[in-house]
Amino acid sequence: MSLLELDGVKVHFPIKKGILFDRTVGHVYAVDGVSLKVEAGQTYGLVGESGCGKTTLGRSVLRLVDITEGSVVLDGTDLAKLPGEEMRRFRRRLQMVFQDPLGSLNPRQNIESILSDGMVAHGIGKDQEERREKIKAILDKVGLPSNALSRYPHEFSGGQRQRIGIARALVLEPDVIICDEPVSALDVSVQAQVINLLEELQEELGLTYVVIAHDLAVVRHISDVIGVMYLGALVEEAPSDALYADPKHPYTKALMSAVPVPDPEVEDQRERILLVGDLPSPANPPSGCRFHTRCPWAQAARCATERPELRDVGGGHRVACHFAEEIAAGTLGLTTGEVVSATREGVEDVPEDIEKSLVPEETVKALLPEQSGPSDEASPGADASGAAKDGAAEDGAAHDGATDGEGEKAGETGKNDEGEKATRTGGEAPADTADKAV
Repeated sequence: MSLLELDGVKVHFPIKKGILFDRTVGHVYAVDGVSLKVEAGQTYGLVGESGCGKTTLGRSVLRLVDITEGSVVLDGTDLAKLPGEEMRRFRRRLQMVFQDPLGSLNPRQNIESILSDGMVAHGIGKDQEERREKIKAILDKVGLPSNALSRYPHEFSGGQRQRIGIARALVLEPDVIICDEPVSALDVSVQAQVINLLEELQEELGLTYVVIAHDLAVVRHISDVIGVMYLGALVEEAPSDALYADPKHPYTKALMSAVPVPDPEVEDQRERILLVGDLPSPANPPSGCRFHTRCPWAQAARCATERPELRDVGGGHRVACHFAEEIAAGTLGLTTGEVVSATREGVEDVPEDIEKSLVPEETVKALLPEQSGPSDEASPGADASGAAKDGAAEDGAAHDGATDGEGEKAGETGKNDEGEKATRTGGEAPADTADKAV
C-alpha cells in the first residue's frame, strides 16, 4: 500500500457577489479530480505552468485549504474525514516547506522560538533545554551554526532562510514533506546546495517528498516519478527518465520541447511545438479535454465533448489523452499550431494563425516617420538651372530670375544683383536694371 494516496481530489473556490447577502455565482475549479500515489522514500514531482493548481493541491493534502471532494489517505487514514483536533495532531506527520522563505517565518521570533513552537504543540521534548539540543542537531544537519538560534529571519540570506524552513519541518520528524517551489526564489548556485541538502536528508532519514515546481531541470534531478498538471487536472504521470525520454501527452510534448539543450548539434535537430491561444480560465474551463482548445492534434468530434481518463499505457506511464498512441506513432496529423525547428531560424518563422493577429504592415508604415533619402527626380532648382543653361526656359523663368516678367516679382527674385540690392534697401535701381525689369 502507498504511503500517500489521493483519489479524485477536488478543490473548488466559490465566486461570490453581493454586499449585504453573498450569493454564489460560480466556482474556480483550482483542482478538479486529481488521483495519484506516493510510495515511502520516494520523491514525487509536480510540474505545470503557473496557475494550474499545483500549490493548491499541495495545501489540500495538509488541509490548509478545504477539500471539496475526494480523499487524501496517509498510511491508511483518510485526512479529509478527520475532525479539526485530530487533524492537528496528525499534521505532525505531514509538513510543508513554503515557497517564500522570508514570508513563512515570523519576523518577531528568533530561530529557536520558531523551531520550538511546533515541538511544544506536539509535545516533543521534556523541557526547553532538551528541545534546544535537538534544534542544534537539526541545524547542523541543514548546514547552519548553533549560534543561529538567537538570530532573527532578516539576518539570514535567502538560502539560509530556506534551510531554516527545512529545519522547521524536520524537527517534527514527519513522514512526508511537501516542498512548494523550494528553490524558485534562490540564486542558481544556492539552488544546487538546497537540492543536494534535500537529497542527503532523504537518504539519511528516509523521508518522502512531494516537490512542486515549474523548473523542469530541478524536477528531473530530484524526482523519481513526475506528474504533469494542466488547468487543475493531472494529464500525465511517469517515471522521471521515461517522461523526459518519451512524453505521451501533447501538453507534455510542448512543455519538454521548450527546454533548451546545451548541445548545439542536438539543439539544431530538435523540434519545438508552438501552442496557439491562451490558458483558459479555471472559472470557466472548456468541456471535454481541458487541453483541446490549444492541442495541435485535437479532434473536434471527441476531444471537445469527452473528457479523457488518466489511463495506463505501459511501464508505469499514465496519460489522459484519447489519441496518445496515434500521436506517438505519427498517424495523427496536426490540426492547429505548428512544429518548427528549435534553432533561431525556425523560431522566427511565424505561424500563419499567429501572423494574422499581428499589426498590419500599412499601419506600421503610417506610424513610423518618413525616411529622407536620395530621390530619382531632380529638384525644381536643378530643372530650372538646366533649362537656363540650355536656353529653353519653358515657363519663362530663369533659375534666380523673374518668373513671368512682372515688375512686382522682379523686385523679389530679379537675377540682377544690383536690382535686388536696391529693392531691399529702398533706393532707386539703376536705369538699365529698371528697364530690364519692366
